[in-house]
Amino acid sequence: MTGLFITLEGPEGAGKSTNREYLAERLRAAGIEVVLTREPGGTPLAERIREVLLAPVEELMNPDTELLLVFAARAQHLAEVIRPALARGAVVLCDRFTDSTYAYQGGGRGLSLERIATLETFVQGDLRPDLTLIFDLPVEVGLARASARGRLDRFELEGRTFFDAVRSAFLKRAAAEPERYVLVDAAQPLAQVQQSLDALLPRLLELTRG
Repeated sequence: MTGLFITLEGPEGAGKSTNREYLAERLRAAGIEVVLTREPGGTPLAERIREVLLAPVEELMNPDTELLLVFAARAQHLAEVIRPALARGAVVLCDRFTDSTYAYQGGGRGLSLERIATLETFVQGDLRPDLTLIFDLPVEVGLARASARGRLDRFELEGRTFFDAVRSAFLKRAAAEPERYVLVDAAQPLAQVQQSLDALLPRLLELTRG
């Protein structure tokens, strides 16, 4: 039995974590085993790498260092959490995955997409999400929400140009492969966002049944 791998993507302040919890509740109500996880992180070791990636420090992190750390955390996460959960037939709901790498390190940092693709194949083999929800909203709205949460992490401290490039990269990926991506208007009130997730539920239940 193979599970279902669903990723939630989008910029800062898009409400991915809140809506991941909501989606998990709805799937569990249908009797489905759901594993909630996130990137970077998801295991004790990967969470330590997350801390290195997100903590603002004086030393400027080289973009290649950042990219390799992201994939190092992902390799651990896949081995310890994602692959075992999928192997036992669970639905994995992951807050960020490799689309974020293409958006943040590729779009935001301007790193080579070919280099990211090489690492993607090296770390993941042929594993790709079955479905990716992109919570899209205007950059200024997302940054205002992130600021309202309190202390900003190393990525949230980036400027408007960086986040414009991140958003653009997400939208470009969604447009290139519409069968795998669902765009969610995250600028709407939460109740409306969750209504759109409810509308998606029959499709998810169908996918879990293979």
